[in-house]
Amino acid sequence: MGAWFERMAAIPGIAFDGNPGVVRGAVPGAGDRPDESYGSPMWPIAEGRASATPASRHVPFDARGAVLVARVWEALELPGSAMDYHFVLQGAVDRLWSGRRADPAGLELLEVFARLDLALMEAAPQAVSFDAADAPATFVRVTSVPRLIGLLEREGAFTEALELARRLAHFGQGEDVAARLSEKAGALVAEAAAGGGSA
Repeated sequence: MGAWFERMAAIPGIAFDGNPGVVRGAVPGAGDRPDESYGSPMWPIAEGRASATPASRHVPFDARGAVLVARVWEALELPGSAMDYHFVLQGAVDRLWSGRRADPAGLELLEVFARLDLALMEAAPQAVSFDAADAPATFVRVTSVPRLIGLLEREGAFTEALELARRLAHFGQGEDVAARLSEKAGALVAEAAAGGGSA
């Protein structure tokens, strides 16, 4: 699984300092350290040891709403790999999307988590790649950022959606969306120019 970090904010190059509402020392597992004598890190759990990091185990599968959001912020303060943090964020985006009718306010956090996931991918591409360090990178399919791009597109924020699609294209996905959005944004600019200053 590769290197682990004390918290997501410890990943070199990431523009994320953590959520100020989370007291890291109060989150169970924040001080856990693995036993690395097995060849791969083994983390302490009540029953003994497990290969799953504290970050990857922290968000229950059935968490929704405020509990989901709180658990996600806490998970990002726990030891884990870049890929663990990606799956925490992507899972939260997917759940917030599926619950958007019952909790429309969750779409704001969907945007926060999707943007954070993209920042994570840019700082640590291994978050979305299973490849060895000496092999050419191939990336796993990401769902968090495309959900946000689709949301922005539906809201008419084509320029913002295009910028995200272009950033996602660095990971071998989103090129077709970027091309489509580029056409839409261009058409809007042309339409505005043709309309001049008329109301």
